[in-house]
Amino acid sequence: MVRGVSGPSSAQNVPSVATIRLLVLCTFFSLGSFLWGYNIGIMGTLYVHPGWMEALHHPTPAQKGLITAIYYVGTWTSYVFLSHFLSDKIGRRFACLVGTLTICVGSALQASARGPNALAHMICGRIICGAGIGVVSTAVPMYQSEISPARDRGRYVVINHIGLIVGIATAFWIGFGFSHWDSDKGTYLGWRFSICAEYIAGVTFMLGLPLCPETPRWLVEHGHISRARQSLEYLRASTAESALVKEELCQIVGNVTEHRVSERSWKDLFMHRDMFERLWRAALLMFMSMMSGATAMKYYLPTNFMALGMDRQLALMAGGIESTLKIAWVIVDMFLIDRFGRRPALISGSFVMIIALLINAALPQAFPNHSNPAADVVCIVFIFVFTFGYSIGFGPATWVYAAEIFPTNLRARGLNFAASGSAIGSIIVAQIWPVGFATIGSNTYYIFMVINIISVIIIYIFYPETKNRPLEDMDRLFKRSHSGDSELDVRGEQADDAEAEPLLDNEDSDEPREREE
Repeated sequence: MVRGVSGPSSAQNVPSVATIRLLVLCTFFSLGSFLWGYNIGIMGTLYVHPGWMEALHHPTPAQKGLITAIYYVGTWTSYVFLSHFLSDKIGRRFACLVGTLTICVGSALQASARGPNALAHMICGRIICGAGIGVVSTAVPMYQSEISPARDRGRYVVINHIGLIVGIATAFWIGFGFSHWDSDKGTYLGWRFSICAEYIAGVTFMLGLPLCPETPRWLVEHGHISRARQSLEYLRASTAESALVKEELCQIVGNVTEHRVSERSWKDLFMHRDMFERLWRAALLMFMSMMSGATAMKYYLPTNFMALGMDRQLALMAGGIESTLKIAWVIVDMFLIDRFGRRPALISGSFVMIIALLINAALPQAFPNHSNPAADVVCIVFIFVFTFGYSIGFGPATWVYAAEIFPTNLRARGLNFAASGSAIGSIIVAQIWPVGFATIGSNTYYIFMVINIISVIIIYIFYPETKNRPLEDMDRLFKRSHSGDSELDVRGEQADDAEAEPLLDNEDSDEPREREE
């Protein structure tokens, strides 16, 4: 079997038909990420909507922080207890379907909030919505990473983040549109309609999911070798006799067999050193991504703009423009992340955010109470700069990195446990930001500036580069990351070659194979 850092035939030029198929599938799956982004963006517009404020009895900054943070309690619960179970048991596609249906139920509860229990109603809807997002936000990048060839995997998984940004931008523009419906009826219904607008994308996503192929790696993991070959033939636009399909399928089978023989369970993520090396890195990266201040910028963007002197409608329009520009920045990153790598993207993006946070902290102190309009304009510009840094760094690279470093049989659990770090970070930031600005003002930016400086140091020291590596080669990378050994793991090499053939001998069976005792 051919081995190498750049992967087997998957590193060759992918046929144009295969490229189109991958782009279509990854773009379609980004509808799930769109729902995730929409749920974030629309809350930013609700926090400044007079109808929502009235329906929720004018919540305090602490209550707004609770409404934001409680959503991530739902995502954390889903990451730890639900999402990986669904992705492993019913596949990446149908996990997305269940998650999307859950999102729709939660959104309905939020849109119907009214009366003396409106706050409790909103909180329940946010928790349910968060649980659904927890499933979708991990199943989508897993699907994208598992169907992609090694050389271009970063590019295709970044489409996940493009969907997220498009969702945020769409939410801001819809919120801006409904802000002009300022009659009594519009005040009561406008924010409710803006929540329910996501049903268009949600229903479309649910209807299309059963028509998509399942990932070859999940199929092999469950013993469906013939279906895995058919899926791989479709994804690579090749025939069963193609060296591309044969070699990639053999690699997948070898890797799955090696981990099956090793009898690894989810506990090995914490007890097996190689697995824990990946888990803590992925979880910490997710945590740092949210602690960078990005969560607050997304949820409280119109509020931040209004604090710099904008009126409500102008703040919503600026939020729409900012989120729309981020789409272009993430598309640029899609073509750079596989060329320059994950580490350079993370570090350079963090440096940009550090500068933007410093400007937004210092200028309001130098020119308090909007005494210098030019200073306010500069702060607004650097809020845009901050989101540029996040869009080329933590935003896409975090999910690319975390989705590709775990072995197939532990990828769902590993990614979900890691994603719980982002939920914890979001809970902390969502609570700190509104209360912080109500008490210490722009000094809040200094807190997140320091966190980004620490993040740069951690990434530089502890995170190995993963670009151009096949998913099956991550074992050797992370064994070397803590041993300092530059040689390939010979035992793992032999296991791949020796164990792949027995499983392939049963390739005509689509019955799930029992794990060896």
